Amino acid sequence: MAKLVSSWSKDIKSLPENYVFPPDQRPKELVAPLYNPPIVDLTKSADEARQKILEAGRDFGFFQVMNHGISQSLINEAMDVLKEFFDMPAEVKASAFTADSSKRCRLYTSTFQYDTEEVHFWRDNLTHPCHPLEDCLQLWPEKPTRYRDIVGKYSVEVRKLVLKILDLICEGLELEQGYFGDELSRIHLLSVNHYPRCPDPSLAMGMQRHCDPNVVTILFQGDTNGLHVFSDGKWIGVEPIPNAFIVIIGCQLQIISNNKLKSAEHRVVTNSEVDRTTIGYFVIPSYECFVEPAKTLVDEHNPAIYKACQYKEFLSTYANENGKYETLMEFYKLQT
Repeated sequence: MAKLVSSWSKDIKSLPENYVFPPDQRPKELVAPLYNPPIVDLTKSADEARQKILEAGRDFGFFQVMNHGISQSLINEAMDVLKEFFDMPAEVKASAFTADSSKRCRLYTSTFQYDTEEVHFWRDNLTHPCHPLEDCLQLWPEKPTRYRDIVGKYSVEVRKLVLKILDLICEGLELEQGYFGDELSRIHLLSVNHYPRCPDPSLAMGMQRHCDPNVVTILFQGDTNGLHVFSDGKWIGVEPIPNAFIVIIGCQLQIISNNKLKSAEHRVVTNSEVDRTTIGYFVIPSYECFVEPAKTLVDEHNPAIYKACQYKEFLSTYANENGKYETLMEFYKLQT
C-alpha cells in the first residue's frame, strides 16, 4: 500500500527519481490549443448528432458530448465519493489493493508492471466491472459507505449514454440495428484515475502515449486540464467543458468502421496545483469475440483494411506494443 502515490505524495517536496521520465518522453511545454473543439449536442436533431460524431471520429478520434441528460448533481456526487475514496488512509484502501490484473476489482498504482518498471507514472487507478450492476456491487469497495449507492447510480446513467452514442454511430455508419450489442459490448468497466498534485509536472507523466484497445471510452475529466490528444502531428489540449463527457474512439471501432473512424492517441500530464480525478467508462468486447470490418462497409470499391482478430489476441499484441497506436494498427492491416 505504500506504493500508492496518493498515500505519500503530500509529504514530499521534490519528485522521486523513479518518477522522472527521460527527456524525450516528458511532456512538452507547448501544447497546441484546439480552437474549434468537436462538440456533439444531444438536444440537436439525430441527423446533426450523427454527422458531428462521424466528422469528429474521422478528424480527431474523440468528441465531447453536451446536454446528455445526466444530472450535474449526480456527476458531482460521483466525483466527490471517488475523491473521498483516494483520500482515505492507506490501511482502509488495503482490501482493494492488488497488482493482479485477473482480479475484477483492483486498486493499483502506475501500471500492473510496477515492480519491473524503470519509471513509474504519477497515478493511482481503481477499476471494476459495472454491468450488470446487481452482479458487480458486491465486488466494489465498501468504503466510503455511500460508494456503492452513488457510483451505482452513476454507472447506470453513463451506460444509457454510451448505448445512445453507439446507436448513433451505428446509424451513422449505416450498420444493422443493434450491431454493437451482445459480444461487441459484453464488458463494461469503470476505471477511475487519480493524479495527485505533482511537485514537478515537467518531469513526470500521468499516463503514457497510447490508444484505447476497446470499442469506446466515455470519460469525465472534471474541471482540471490534463488530457492531450495527438492530432495532425501535434499534441492538443482537451479543455474541460462543464458537465460534458469526452467520447474516445477505441481501436476496435476503428477496425469495425474500416477506418471511417479512428482511434485517438492520447496521454495525460500532471499539475502542481490540485489533485485531478477522472472517471472512465470502457465498453469492451468479450475476450473470445472476433472483430473485423463490418460487412456492409466492405465492397469492391472499399476493400477490408483490417483482418479479423480475436479480441484477446489483440490485447496480447497491445501489451507487447505498449499501446503504440501506429505499430499496433499496422500489425492488423491486411497486406495489399
